[in-house]
Amino acid sequence: MMNDMSLVEGLAQDNIKKARKRLAESVRRGETPRVEDLAAARGLKVAERENSILSDAWLPLGATLIIGGFLLNRNVSCMTLGLFLIGVVVLGRWWKDQALKGVYYTREFDRTHVFPGESVSLMVSGHNEKRLPLTWLQFQDRIDGPVIISSEFHPPIETIENSSFFTTFAMRGFEQQNREYNLRFFKRGFYYLGPVTYRSGDIFTLFTIEQEYDPADVLVVYPHIWSLEELGLPPKEPFGDLRIHRSLFTDPIRTLGIRDYHPTDRFRDVHWKATARRGQLQTKIFDPSTGMTAVVFLNIATEEKYWMGHEPELLERLVAVAASIANFGAEQGWGVGLYANGSVPRSDQPIRVKPGRSPQQLVNVLEALAAISGFATGPINRLLHRYSPRLPWSATLVVVTAVLTPELLVTLQNLKESGRRIALISLAEDPPPQILDNMIVYHIPASVSAFQSEQVAHSGTTAALQSVSMAQLEKTKDEKVETREWRREIGNWRRETRD
Repeated sequence: MMNDMSLVEGLAQDNIKKARKRLAESVRRGETPRVEDLAAARGLKVAERENSILSDAWLPLGATLIIGGFLLNRNVSCMTLGLFLIGVVVLGRWWKDQALKGVYYTREFDRTHVFPGESVSLMVSGHNEKRLPLTWLQFQDRIDGPVIISSEFHPPIETIENSSFFTTFAMRGFEQQNREYNLRFFKRGFYYLGPVTYRSGDIFTLFTIEQEYDPADVLVVYPHIWSLEELGLPPKEPFGDLRIHRSLFTDPIRTLGIRDYHPTDRFRDVHWKATARRGQLQTKIFDPSTGMTAVVFLNIATEEKYWMGHEPELLERLVAVAASIANFGAEQGWGVGLYANGSVPRSDQPIRVKPGRSPQQLVNVLEALAAISGFATGPINRLLHRYSPRLPWSATLVVVTAVLTPELLVTLQNLKESGRRIALISLAEDPPPQILDNMIVYHIPASVSAFQSEQVAHSGTTAALQSVSMAQLEKTKDEKVETREWRREIGNWRRETRD
C-alpha cells in the first residue's frame, strides 16, 4: 500500500464528495445544479421497487360502481363509493410517486477511527426538501460486521455479521429530523456502512415505494496495542543498540555533545557558547539515532502452507504484536513502515506502508493492520526478497511470524550475512531453532500476560497514540466542515428556487 493511498476513502465516497463540491460551486456561481450531481450527491441509486396492498382491479371496480349506480336509477351511494375508490387509488399513486422526491439521508460521525471496545456516535438525518409532507418515511441502513447498536429509543442490540437498523420519521414539508445511534466495536477491521433503503408511500399506506442508494462510509477499528513489557519484550533497546555510529547525514534536532573543531567541519555546526567558554572552536555532535528506521514484515499465514486457511485468534495476536512494535517505534521518533503478505479489502492492492516519520505515519500503519484479513497472497520470504533491497540499509527489518518455514529461515540468514539488521519475533508454539543465534530473536508464546488480559489494550495512552487521535480528529473536523458547507449551499439554492 502506497503512503498516499487512503484505505478509508473508496471510489464511491470520492464520487459523492466530488459531486457535492460541484453542486456548491454551481450554487456560488448562480448556476442551476445538474440533476446528475444532485443524484450522485446522495449516493448511487442501485434499485427501485414498488408495492401495493391493492390489486389492479380497484380502478375497474370503481368505474363499474359508478356506471352501475348511474344505471340503477342514479344510485348515489353506489356512485359515491365508486368515486371514492377511484379517488383513493389516484391520490395514493400520485402521493407514492412524489414521496421520495427531494428526500435524502446523511450520516455524521464523531470519529471514524477507534480502538476495540470504543464507541462511535452516529447521527443520521432525514431531509424532506419539498412541500409535500410524509406521514411515514423509513430508512434502512446496513453495517458490515459485528457491532453493538444502541440509541435512546432502542435497547442495545448485538449483531454477529451483517445487520440493519431502521430509522422512521413523520416529516412536514422542508423539514429535517435527526436520530442518534451509538455503535460499539470489539473486533479489529473495516466496517462498511450501506447501502441505504428509502421507504415511503401515500397517506393511506396503500402504496409503498423503495429506493436503494449506496452512499459509502467506512469505520476503521484499529488492532489492540500492548506495551513491550506485556508482550515479554525488553522495553529498552529491544532490537539492540540502534545508533548509527557513522552517518552520512546529520539531524540538527538532537545534539549529543561537543568536540574540538576540525577543518572539515561545517561552519554552521560550531557551538559558539561552548567556544566562548573554552577559548577554542567547538563543534556540535549530532545524535545519529534520529535516523533509525524499523520496518515490520508481517506474515499473516498461520499455517505452513499459506493457502490452507488461518487460525483467527493467532492472526489477531500477530497483528497486535505488529501494531505494538510500530507504536513503540513511533514513540521513539523512529521511522516506521509495514509490509504484509495480504491485500487491502475489496481490492488487489498490497498492504504496503513505506517507512516514514510524518505525524500521520502511525495512522497509516494502524489502518493497514486494521485492513488485514486471513487471506495470504504469498509466502513472507518472497515479500522479503522483493522489498528489502528498496529499504534504507540502516533500517531494522522486524519479521513477525507464527510459522518458521525452512525457506524463511534461509532468507533471514542470507539477509543477515549481507549486512542487514534483522529481528525475528516468533509466535509459534515452539521457540525458534538455535541456528539463528547471530540475530535478535524473540519468542512470544500464547501465555504472555498481554494475550491473557481482558483489559483494553491501549488504556495507557501514549504520545504516539495521542497523535493518532489528534490526526483523525482534525480529519473528521475537516470532513464535517465540508459537509456543512455543502448542505448550507444547497439549502440556500433550494430556498431561492422555492421562493
